[in-house]
Amino acid sequence: MGLLLMTLLTLVIGASPASAATEVCQPDPQTACLGGTIRTSAGEPAVGVELDVAGPEQVAAVTGDDGRWSARLTAAGDYVVTLDESTLPAGETLRDPAANPRTVSVVLGSSAGALFPLGQPTAGGGGGGTDGEGDDGATAPPATGGEGGGEPGLDTAPAGSSAGGGFSWSRLAQQASAGIVFGTLLALASVGLSLIFGTTGLSNFAHGEMVTLGGIAAYVFARTADLPLLVAGALAVVVGAAAGWAQDAGIWKPLRRKRVGLTQQLIVTIGLAITLQYVFQFFFGGSSLRIVVANPPTVRLGPVLITQQSLISLAIALVVLGAVSYFLLGTRVGRATRAVSDNPALAAASGIGVDRIIRLVWTVGGALAALGGVLMGLYLNATAWNMGATILLLMFAAVTLGGLGTAFGALVGSLVIGLVVELSNLVIPSDMRYAGALVILILVLLLRPQGILGRAERIG
Repeated sequence: MGLLLMTLLTLVIGASPASAATEVCQPDPQTACLGGTIRTSAGEPAVGVELDVAGPEQVAAVTGDDGRWSARLTAAGDYVVTLDESTLPAGETLRDPAANPRTVSVVLGSSAGALFPLGQPTAGGGGGGTDGEGDDGATAPPATGGEGGGEPGLDTAPAGSSAGGGFSWSRLAQQASAGIVFGTLLALASVGLSLIFGTTGLSNFAHGEMVTLGGIAAYVFARTADLPLLVAGALAVVVGAAAGWAQDAGIWKPLRRKRVGLTQQLIVTIGLAITLQYVFQFFFGGSSLRIVVANPPTVRLGPVLITQQSLISLAIALVVLGAVSYFLLGTRVGRATRAVSDNPALAAASGIGVDRIIRLVWTVGGALAALGGVLMGLYLNATAWNMGATILLLMFAAVTLGGLGTAFGALVGSLVIGLVVELSNLVIPSDMRYAGALVILILVLLLRPQGILGRAERIG
């Protein structure tokens, strides 16, 4: 209840700005949306920039006071987006002039974006890919593979995240702040995954689908049921908790009673993950789903430009992670959870109800994963049927890096993964940012196999 109350209090802070923002183009089965956000080299909105969109249809667009432009299209196909450089603010130039015009493939029922970063031209350019609302340098999961090709902030690297822009101290601060935010949100899901492994020994490959469930549930409550964001987010957390409880009651406890081995249970989690992915795709399609359709306002903190939505998501994650820490360290049930994680047999001999603790861990883990899905969907401005699957590898990397079965290790590992993913964009192409995180994982495990906060165990 304390976790839910803190979630409600922090979500209500973010409900008002989103509702007051300007509505943007929304795709439907007969409509596609093409757009993006253009900012000056100083991070301010570029107002009045004119663009021409030519293809099966021809549409003119101009950036508004927030630097955003959009074009509503009713015919699918390849469109050539041309930016009129004479309308750029005084002193501004395209970072990659050769990328103007840009060709974008548009599919009905989805959103696509075109990125035109401004700044001093460089040899590497930096204008590849698509763009959307990810103006604060936030990372994004790998491509969803669905129809939402180019959905802002979900399946493409946002502005400023490619390695072609060159090094600067302001860019270092921007990428580091994005890494902290992304790592903290990743920790919400990773902590639950680590607790489940610690108490059961099971590597749950379906945990990513709990993240997806949270994002999709928030989308359904906020957009389909037209509930306030506060209520939609709280109900999504409840749905995640109920799903975690149902999983243990209907699948994992019966398997434990039958003494099914962990390898067989792991295979069940893989099958469950695949099943849930395609259930989500069947009911919600392959397009990206936006929980909030408004363009979030941005805040400048020194050299860092970040959206208010990202700050609110960070605050929520920190409050909830603090609550989980207090639960594990300062309550009897939390200490019992740690005891079961350390030695289930000894905990049972001490009078601790191991099955009740495991049921609680599955419930809390589902709630944390769902909350992570809601905040990740808000932070990335979109969710999709396989959002959890795209970050599952990063979640396992964070849990393994921090130390298997330790909740605080998962937090530390997630922060390390988030920073490495974002800061690697300074020296390598953005398409390889996840590879850098996995290389760090391999190096740490070679030097310290138990992870950062794990305990060394004797083998043999």
